[in-house]
Order: sequence, then structure tokens, then C-alpha cells
Amino acid sequence: MKRVTNIPKLKSRAADAHKGDFGKIVIIAGSVGMSGAAALAGRSALRAGAGLVRVAVPKSILPIVASIEPSFTTVALPEDNAGRISANAINGVLNLVAENDCVAFGPGVGVSQGVRCVLHKLIKQNGLKLVIDADGLNNLCKIVDWSAESRAKVILTPHPGEMKRLWASVFREKMPSERQEQAIEMAKRTKTVVVLKGAGTVVTDGKRVYVNRTGNPGMATAGAGDVLTGVIAALLGQGMSELNAAILGVYVHGLAGDLAAEKVGEVSLIATDIAEFLCKSFQKCSKSS
Repeated sequence: MKRVTNIPKLKSRAADAHKGDFGKIVIIAGSVGMSGAAALAGRSALRAGAGLVRVAVPKSILPIVASIEPSFTTVALPEDNAGRISANAINGVLNLVAENDCVAFGPGVGVSQGVRCVLHKLIKQNGLKLVIDADGLNNLCKIVDWSAESRAKVILTPHPGEMKRLWASVFREKMPSERQEQAIEMAKRTKTVVVLKGAGTVVTDGKRVYVNRTGNPGMATAGAGDVLTGVIAALLGQGMSELNAAILGVYVHGLAGDLAAEKVGEVSLIATDIAEFLCKSFQKCSKSS
């Protein structure tokens, strides 16, 4: 297993660049009561350099999400009676896929049959760059044989609890106790890039492995994962490989949390602090290159 120690770098921006050069991202997220997750992911994708970000949400929460951040656009999706994305959203979602460079799916979507139908369709799209996080993972593990059916280029970003559920959906044997082994075996079996979050986040494609050293306990707060989802999606949209986008994403995300904690402290750190300090995190990365 090859250990990755060098942090990937984004290419310098040309003087005549335009927003289309830096990726068109669609983030499928949110449900009633979870509008903040969608907005956090969208705002973070912008802070991570995406040229154009679209946040697709159940129609009833669109006004809330749109009011949080004016710099992304929003798309209304059909919803069920509980305010979650419904199966009727599939055609609209596929149209969005065709118009964008990559997709992030999961923050705040809830767990339902309709959401699973949409996700099932997405993972079968050949070559689609797809980041799956949060409730996206909880829906994924309920899709029978999902790893065998997947044709997308998938990045999975589970926390330890989500990893247990994913493991049970793919393997019959007991999950090993060691985090790197969990992530590596999951990546190998599912042919994905796995980002196993936590202290010392593990990133692997099953052939190479990186263990992150940025971040702090204050980042154990609601919404921090939504920020990471937006960052990784933005880096994918800017042309980075799945593995490099995941490595740089977790590094920059953790560094932003460290910079934020220097200002507000670990106890008071919240997800919006991490998103706001992404700018200084990227600046610091640029200076070190």
C-alpha cells in the first residue's frame, strides 16, 4: 500500500479565465428542517473555487436556501409529503447531471424510498463524478447490490457510524477494528475513493492511502461534514482526480477548522466558521507551494 504524504495543489488560474473554467457543480441536498445542510455545502463549494454552484432542493425549502447565500443558484425538486426529495425528481436530476461537471448528493436529504430511487439512478450513470455524504450514505446502504450496479466515479465520505452501515451492506464478514483497514477494504471492494472521517481522516482508493493531520475536536459539530462535501465537489469540478480532490479537500477543511479555532476556540466552533475560514486555508496552501 503506497502512503501519500504530499498534498495535491490546484493549478494557477489564467489571467483570462472565466467561471466556466472552474467547474459547474450541482449539490442535491436538503429536506424540510434541513435547509442549512444544503446551504452550507453550496457556500463551501463556492469558497473552494467552484465557478458555478447549483443547489437542488425540495421545492418547499428553496426560498430558505436561496436566502442564505446569493452566490449560488437554486433548483426546485419535487417532494413527498414529508418535504423530502421524491422519486418524481429523477428526470429533473438527470437533466442537471447532463449540464454539470460533478454532483454531490446527500446533506440533509433524509432517508426515504424516493430519495433512494434518485440515488440509485445516479450511481448507475456511467462516468458521473459523484460525492455521496451523510443521508446519501444512509440511503445507499439500503440499495441491494449497490456496489455491483455502480458505474459512477464515486467518493464516499462516511463517519464511523455510516461506515458500519456501509460495511454491512457490502461485506458478510465482520468489520475490522483498524480504521485504515476499513477504508482500504471498502475502497477495493466498491471501486470508490473512501474518506473515512474522524480524528486522522483516512483517504484511500484502495491502492494509495493518506491520513490527514489537520483538524481539531471543535470540528465535531453539526454541519462540518456538509462543508467538506462542498469542498470536495468543488475540487472535482476544477479537474482534480477523485483521490486528489478528496486528499486536498480534507486537508484544507481541517486547516480551515484549525484557523477558525484559533479565533473562536474549539468549544464555540461551528460549521459556518469552517466555511468562512476556507479562504485563509486556501491562501495558506498557496503560499506553501
